[in-house]
Amino acid sequence: MKEKNTEGQELLCINTEKVYDWITKETTFNLNITDLDLPINPISGMPLECSDIDIDTVTCAISPTTGLDLSPPPIEVLDRVDKNFVIDGKLVTLQLVTIRKNFEVSIFVDLVPDLGGATIEVDSVEFTRIEQVILCAPMGTDVKVSYTDLDCFVIAATCNPTTTATADELNVSVSVRLCQSIQSTFDVTLEVCADFCRPRDGLLFPPCPAPTIPPQCPIIFPNNDNKNNC
Repeated sequence: MKEKNTEGQELLCINTEKVYDWITKETTFNLNITDLDLPINPISGMPLECSDIDIDTVTCAISPTTGLDLSPPPIEVLDRVDKNFVIDGKLVTLQLVTIRKNFEVSIFVDLVPDLGGATIEVDSVEFTRIEQVILCAPMGTDVKVSYTDLDCFVIAATCNPTTTATADELNVSVSVRLCQSIQSTFDVTLEVCADFCRPRDGLLFPPCPAPTIPPQCPIIFPNNDNKNNC
């Protein structure tokens, strides 16, 4: 290996990720969540009824699944298929990547003022979204998805009273907005010529302050009757 003799620098090998491809994508879609049983009233311990909630205050929150316990992983690459494209007059082989994204949506509602008006969680529901993207992502690369914005809002909500012993049910239509960054990466070891990092200089403590003398009253004390000059 040819050694570089650049003054103040060393030839280093570092482990990092090579980004094969990178796209951003915005997606919106609607989701219908039906037959959610109203939970137990946290105050009375009795099942809530439709009359106990303010239907106009239904809200939602969305997050990727954690992949812990029985929860599915947030991102799963289901398939990647080679596809040929002509770009700038050249034949290029890219991959059609099928990605499954798993989310959890939580629904909240406010109790009526007579029950304290507190916000309670009705239920959380997992759902799946499958998308296809075209990337330079040959077999062996990792496909990573991160969300720059992930939000939802309630389009409509209705509550259905039941005449049986079962709980009253909430039906909610939700709109979801995804702003996502999708990359294909691969771990690589690079040879670079660079300076080693050095620690910064330590900060100095400020010096101790000099003693200060309170203001004096030389006109009235001491009495300079001896007329000596100081």
